[in-house]
Amino acid sequence: MAHRSARTGRYVSSSTAARHPRTTVTERGGNTSQSVNHRSAITGHYVTAATARRHPSTTVTERGKSS
Repeated sequence: MAHRSARTGRYVSSSTAARHPRTTVTERGGNTSQSVNHRSAITGHYVTAATARRHPSTTVTERGKSS
């Protein structure tokens, strides 16, 4: 498992993720699709692009594999 900060987009340690659960996303696998997905750091659910634009500090954008 990897943890990524929604604010910086960088990977962080497990202890950092535990201290900042509202702004950290835990990833269990990579985005294997060729699309772009947005995930809320607070709920862990996928959200629309419009929601990601409104909440940039708590949303992680995952880019899929490029062909």
